[in-house]
Amino acid sequence: MAPPTSLSSHERTRVEDYLNDKIQVSADLESLNSLLSGLRAQQELQRKQLAEAHTALSNATKTSNDHAEATRKRAEAFKAEQADIDQRLKAITQSETSDEAVRRLESSMERLQRLEISKGYVELLKEAEELSKQALNSISSDPRASISPYVRLRSIVVSLKEAQPAAEGAAPHLIDYTEKLSVTLREQLKKFFSDRLQKTLTSMKWPTRELNITDKLLDQWREDVELLNELQTPELPRRDVLSSNNIEPPALFALETMVHPLDLRFKYHFSGEKPTNRLDKPEYFLSHIMDLINQFGGFFTSYFQPILDEKAQSAEPGLEWNYNNALHAFINSILPMLRQKIDTFLPQVADYPQLLSHFIHELMSFDNELRETWNYLPDPYSSENWKGMTWEVLSKQGWYDRWLQVEKDFALARYKDIIDTADSGQIDYDGVEATATKPTKAAIRVNDLLETITERYQPLPSFSQKLRFLIDIQITIFDQFHERLGSALEAYLAMTSTLGRTVQGADGQASVEGVAGLERLCRVFGSAEYLEKKMEDWSNDIFFVELWSELQERVRQGGRNVAGSMSIAEVASRTSPAVNNNGTSNTDDTSNGALFDETASAYRGLRLRSESIIASTLNSNINSAFKPYSRVSTWATLSIPSAGSVSSPLSLSSDLAHAMRTLSTQLAFISKALGVAPLRRISRQLLVSIQSYIWDNVLTRNTFSAAGATQLVGDVEQLCSMVDTTLGVAAHAGGSLLIMNRLNEGLRLLNLSPTVGDSNESESTLGLWDVEQRLFKDNESARAVLAELNIDTLTAAEARSVLERRAEIQA
Repeated sequence: MAPPTSLSSHERTRVEDYLNDKIQVSADLESLNSLLSGLRAQQELQRKQLAEAHTALSNATKTSNDHAEATRKRAEAFKAEQADIDQRLKAITQSETSDEAVRRLESSMERLQRLEISKGYVELLKEAEELSKQALNSISSDPRASISPYVRLRSIVVSLKEAQPAAEGAAPHLIDYTEKLSVTLREQLKKFFSDRLQKTLTSMKWPTRELNITDKLLDQWREDVELLNELQTPELPRRDVLSSNNIEPPALFALETMVHPLDLRFKYHFSGEKPTNRLDKPEYFLSHIMDLINQFGGFFTSYFQPILDEKAQSAEPGLEWNYNNALHAFINSILPMLRQKIDTFLPQVADYPQLLSHFIHELMSFDNELRETWNYLPDPYSSENWKGMTWEVLSKQGWYDRWLQVEKDFALARYKDIIDTADSGQIDYDGVEATATKPTKAAIRVNDLLETITERYQPLPSFSQKLRFLIDIQITIFDQFHERLGSALEAYLAMTSTLGRTVQGADGQASVEGVAGLERLCRVFGSAEYLEKKMEDWSNDIFFVELWSELQERVRQGGRNVAGSMSIAEVASRTSPAVNNNGTSNTDDTSNGALFDETASAYRGLRLRSESIIASTLNSNINSAFKPYSRVSTWATLSIPSAGSVSSPLSLSSDLAHAMRTLSTQLAFISKALGVAPLRRISRQLLVSIQSYIWDNVLTRNTFSAAGATQLVGDVEQLCSMVDTTLGVAAHAGGSLLIMNRLNEGLRLLNLSPTVGDSNESESTLGLWDVEQRLFKDNESARAVLAELNIDTLTAAEARSVLERRAEIQA
């Protein structure tokens, strides 16, 4: 079917595609009628939509034309009205142009506005003057009524100040005048009310120990106090708008009046040339303040507290904290006289270290007594304790660095005195328990010094100040003493070196040989162990635990510095690496470190090193003493004792006597100088060394007869018995023979009797020849016979080499 020729080429193509899609086979021609009907229906629908669109377009065009015409008419009306206004404005202002007329009108309006403002200022000044006069007129006849005008006047001043920024600093003279008027009225009212109260106090004989307290006087006193409280109320700070803790409420007017005679008395006693005013006795004026609290605290608790309670109930929200505690309010009112005294006292003692140190510690004691005895906390809403007068002096006034240097100089001078004392290097055998390692007297005195230092700075309220005190003084002294101990150890090693022995000669060698040398080493070891344990104890002390916890909390909160100007890295290098670790950790666990980790680690290293040198020195000394014993060559020629002397104990070999004396002397010394644990460690090493020496230089190098074997066994048994006796409570469980089990088993083999049941080896049911036959047969037989002999340390090869040392086997 060909498309119509009236269509465009594009339309013809679309029609052709449509027909080809709908009519593909002859059967599709049967549906041609339905297809044409559908097309006609679609065409009709599109015609209707097109007609509706033409109608909508026509309506929109008409609406647009109507709106444009209305806008044109309004514009023409506006122009006509504007021209009329301009004409009238020129006529009113007598101006040639409309712009000039506008400027003149604006100028007139501005002058009118200023006139209105001036009128408001005059009315405000008039009101302020009237309020002041009203208050002063009623002050005598009705004192309480005079407070309301003052409160209104003060509120006007506050409102003016608050509005001034928005007004771009307008009317400064008005604000200044009204403020001066308010202040003057306040001072007049305060003076009048204070004079009233002072008259009442005079009648009450305040401030004497025998007060004249009657109901009439108390009622009058209460009224006078309430007047001053009412007067002060508008200027009291609101606690709910204060942003920081440890904000102290101001002294109440009534208490200022009552404290005034106390202030005069204080100045009389503690100023000028009075004998009570001494630079070396700051405790005099500090005790006087405490006496005032003791003397008059009861009065304020009994009579002033009810007034404050009533006032707190009626006060606006946020003001009640000013009326919390009468006793604390009294303390708060007398502290200014103390501050004034301190301000004049400190410059006088600043150049005298001893006086400055004494004053600061007396002041800390004063603060501590106020906290503990009177529970002084001016701000009941604070989450922290009262920082104290010491904090004001050291932190707010900046005296901390000066005081810290003074304390450091004192501590280092005391440390030097300890070190320079003639007996400082002596071992103190009575300063610790008998079973503990004995430190030097210097170590004990240094520890006592450091504990005293802790007591001196422990009351400080500032974390940063406490940490700096710890690092700058205590850890510094620890480091200096560690350096001294390390130098002593290095000096010993230098003196015992080959070059040192050559340079010193015989006289110099005497000071590092034998017990003298061991004593030098034990001084270092004992001092290092003593102070290391003390640091462990300190790390578990509640004061240092809290200091460590606060340090970790500050590190977790972030920031470069955690204690004044000290960075995290600086603090970590002087205290513990865990400072950095915990600072980057998300856990709250602070038990993986302590303030003395770095210092304790240094002392631990010194202790371990000195213990190792003690052990090696002792081994070397004993091995040298055993050399004559190793040269004995008569083991094979010793004869069996006569029948009559079999039961008597064998005498010690003469060549072993010197070694036994040396061993006994040196063991006796270290048993006295060392604690149980290190003594056992060192003696174990010594016994193992003796075992190796006898095995290598005596047992496996000589041939033994039965008598020779018995003699060697007897020598070793006597040596072990002497060691166990000398060690005392530090002796090893099972005795020294158990430590030297390898040698003991070898001697049991060596001492086997050729005849079963012989007295030489009464415990064995096997004779020398039977053991020799089975031991050398094969390995399995050897292991079996060793098991029967309860020998489990020696290998078959070692057992054969020992048994070969018997003369009978070699024959």
